[in-house]
Amino acid sequence: MTEQKKLLGAKRREMLLHTLQTSSTPITGSDLAKKANVSRQVIVGDISLLKAKQQPIIATSQGYMYLQEAASTNQMEREIACYHQPHETEEELNLLVDHGVMVKDVTVEHPVYGDLTASLHLSNRKEVSQFLDKIQTYQASYLLELTDGIHMHTIVGSSEKQLEDAIAAMDEKGFIVK
Repeated sequence: MTEQKKLLGAKRREMLLHTLQTSSTPITGSDLAKKANVSRQVIVGDISLLKAKQQPIIATSQGYMYLQEAASTNQMEREIACYHQPHETEEELNLLVDHGVMVKDVTVEHPVYGDLTASLHLSNRKEVSQFLDKIQTYQASYLLELTDGIHMHTIVGSSEKQLEDAIAAMDEKGFIVK
């Protein structure tokens, strides 16, 4: 049995960048660590270094993603103000993804820190379920708990109508702040 060789420094970061750029789905830090034969913490440091060099890498609840140029797609974005209780999060997120939109992020306005934004990049029920499982596994709080349920989502869709339909459904459920 041969031992896998560790990738070092710049070569490792080059491999990470290439892996993220060629992937259409998020990749966990643990998966990247296995590929490079290093610890997940080394990957976290490498990702920070790549971000410092202006590489458009984001951390989502599913793993790291390289943001491809938005101009290459015909996607439209809309920011919506939402309100609900934590136990309604699954219903809210599933409602959005069931309308074919991606929930790009969630933002709350904190009185001390200002805007706090978390990347979500949820586009189907499986990803919503994985996100909710992670919240439960780590006994994490939803950002909306900091603001008594008020939060913003950036949603992404392929047409204005798709975004409008999703927003109308959210409004019908009482999830839109007016």
